[in-house]
Amino acid sequence: MAENATLQDLDARIAIARRNIAELTEQATGAAGAAVEETIANRIAEQQDLLNELLKQREALG
Repeated sequence: MAENATLQDLDARIAIARRNIAELTEQATGAAGAAVEETIANRIAEQQDLLNELLKQREALG
């Protein structure tokens, strides 16, 4: 049961990270200015790193 709750938690966090990446990508298309673009690019990279880590954890649980 605890493993199921953990899988559900990971799946929810994965979905959030994917939504965040999609939203940041949309923001990037409308962004103007190097500073704003760099900030968004950094946030996308952070979210992608988080997503990769969550996917590794999910894979390890099965």
